[in-house]
Amino acid sequence: MNPTRAIEERRRTSTSIQVRNLQIGGGNNIVVQSMTSTDTKDVETTVSQIQRMEAAGCEMVRVAVLNMEAAAKLAEIKSKINIPLVADIHFDHRLALEAVKQGVDKLRLNPGNITKREKIEEVVHAAKDAGIPIRVGVNGGSLPKDLLIQYEGATPEAMVAAGLREIEILEDNGFSDIVISLKTTDVPTMIESYRLMSNQVPYPLHLGVTEAGTGDPGVIKSAIGIGTLLEAGIGDTLRVSLTGDPVREVRAAYTMLNALGQRLRGVQYASCPTCGRIGINLEKIVEEVEVRLRDIAEPVKVSLIGCVVNGPGEALHSDIGLVGANGAGTIYVDGKPLKRVPEDELVDELEKLVRERSEMMSANHAAGT
Repeated sequence: MNPTRAIEERRRTSTSIQVRNLQIGGGNNIVVQSMTSTDTKDVETTVSQIQRMEAAGCEMVRVAVLNMEAAAKLAEIKSKINIPLVADIHFDHRLALEAVKQGVDKLRLNPGNITKREKIEEVVHAAKDAGIPIRVGVNGGSLPKDLLIQYEGATPEAMVAAGLREIEILEDNGFSDIVISLKTTDVPTMIESYRLMSNQVPYPLHLGVTEAGTGDPGVIKSAIGIGTLLEAGIGDTLRVSLTGDPVREVRAAYTMLNALGQRLRGVQYASCPTCGRIGINLEKIVEEVEVRLRDIAEPVKVSLIGCVVNGPGEALHSDIGLVGANGAGTIYVDGKPLKRVPEDELVDELEKLVRERSEMMSANHAAGT
């Protein structure tokens, strides 16, 4: 059986909720999310960052709502972007009420710092009247104190208990447009928390390893946690939480989904780890090609191999392939050799061919073929 099909067949069945123009859960596409790092009161800077995230493929964006000044800007921000806007609320339920008035598309509530039932119910009633879903966002760093004591720390059982406690309040008030996340920086705890919750409630699950860190360590932690669950069929939306530019979060998310054959987007690379057989400066070529083609959205397969051992074979499975040798490279298209190109011209030629392929694919999609 095709491994990608196998993942789809064992994918957990959840309820489906609508967030503006997106359907989350219910077997729909896994949605890629991210969060701004700007001061939400600064509309121009926030919108600019969101637009960069949109261009990278972000499908839903969350903004921090620290105070009423920030809350008052949400309608203006929403009017200038094309993807659903989520208000991230902590500590003060009145910020959630104002976010609802501003017309946000979704709320994120933290059950660890808004705990009084009457306040949660007030938000639930407002969200229900406005048709706005709520994410119950459990975080290992802000669990209710009584649960930390009861379960002797931020264990998977404590994470799930925190989520179920808030879900019960929502359900008691006739509210079911619910998404759940159970994020912690400890990967095994995160994985087990989602596994436990996935068997107890029918709602969509938003995946993430929170506070994963910077650069490669953060991406690796996220890939292990998120990837393990996705491969098991668990997860309906995701965010890769990295310190730094959120555009990198979006790109990392699609790299993970591409690796599992899900939500293919952008150039999918195969490049060899390099060894003594390589006859070109492959590392430099790969780096330059990746930078030049970051804007490509169509799923083009590209293999960049530095010698003839695996190069021709990888090219058979690629749209565009490179096999390097002796200061030059043979470029393949659809598995067949097209031309031999000097090393200093390889990047230009590869970019040209990939863009031509991307444009052709885009035109075919527009034509419905």
